[in-house]
Amino acid sequence: MSATPLAVTRRATITDVAREAGTGKTSISRYLNGEMSVLSPELRARIEAAIERLDYQPNQMARGLKRGRNRLIGMLLADLTNPYSVEVLQGVEAACHALGLMPLICHAANEVEMERRYLQLLTTYRVEGVIVNALGVREETLRPVGGGGIPAVLVDRSVDGLVADMVGLDNRAAAELGTRHLLDNGFDEIWFVVQPFEQVSSRQLREAAFREVMSGEGGQRGEGRAGEGRTGEAGAGGKGGARGHTLVLNLAEPAAVEHALAELDRAIDAAGGSGGALTSTENAARSATDNATENATRSASDNATGNSIANAADNATGKATDNATCKATDGATGKAKRIALFAANAPVALCLALHLKARYGADWQARVALLSIDDPEWAELTGVTTIRQPTYEIGYRAVEFLHERIEGVQTTARDCLLPGELIVRASTSR
Repeated sequence: MSATPLAVTRRATITDVAREAGTGKTSISRYLNGEMSVLSPELRARIEAAIERLDYQPNQMARGLKRGRNRLIGMLLADLTNPYSVEVLQGVEAACHALGLMPLICHAANEVEMERRYLQLLTTYRVEGVIVNALGVREETLRPVGGGGIPAVLVDRSVDGLVADMVGLDNRAAAELGTRHLLDNGFDEIWFVVQPFEQVSSRQLREAAFREVMSGEGGQRGEGRAGEGRTGEAGAGGKGGARGHTLVLNLAEPAAVEHALAELDRAIDAAGGSGGALTSTENAARSATDNATENATRSASDNATGNSIANAADNATGKATDNATCKATDGATGKAKRIALFAANAPVALCLALHLKARYGADWQARVALLSIDDPEWAELTGVTTIRQPTYEIGYRAVEFLHERIEGVQTTARDCLLPGELIVRASTSR
């Protein structure tokens, strides 16, 4: 049995409407453009009836080209899976609706080449403006936009060499706010964990502000920025001798992530495992027991063979455990170091939270505190302290700025930096 192909109904054109209404295309065009004063009531009624009978839908692209205005704007997003991008997009769509604009959303999936291709594509659609929140955009990448007279507004990230309006979080102030909160709450060691920041201005500003606050607290600045999965000293001294480190976490490279997380594990274990809680007897005992057991077992095994190896190892383990527990308890009577992780954004914070839960269990925040720039929904469920960005307002303001440029507003490039809000939760207040 052969399938019957679906019939394709031809869309009605302005010529069809004119024929149905018994008039010319000029009159139809005037009706569509709202020029009712030049049309008689009887002709307006005939045109309206013809449009309804034919289910005529005007070709907005064609009308826009004829008028030189199509009301289309492009929005280039680096990562649409990031909650930040979704929330900014909500503000963009609301502003577009209010101002009669239509956004074309382009998701580059953190690929620089995809960003370049999308920007070129947007110029072919004759968009009236572009909002850019991208990973690796350079001035030369945006040249087709600027060279074509298309205004651009940057979100969150500036572009070297490009003079354009920018709307985003006050990144320096946000990083300072978070760092000082951790210092004021008595944390002895703070790790700022950030994705590669050499090409992203917002990450650069956050990392630099963290280092400056830590150094300003009485410490020495480090010798430079950290590499992937490696640390850089941010400062030492300050309140109670607090130390700061920068750790780069490249989420696109699993091996680099594994290496970086292993370094954090060593730091957390060495700190005595006290994030919010201040007791470390059990943790210290466990660590000392493991080490002593391993050494004792190895010693016993060296002097025994066959079944006697197991017996000797069991005896050695028991003695080692008793001795290690006593030593750990004695050494844990002092206050353990309190360690905190400061995530530069929500994707980093999620990676850290998942790892810490897998390694230390549901009560991982008893060992280490976590603070994040961005306030994803899961942060409230887990009690993670955050710095909430005004994401909706960022998106809305970006469209307003772009609309002003489209309408011909001539001013110097504007930076609209909005403050973040510290949301204190159990993670840093125990």
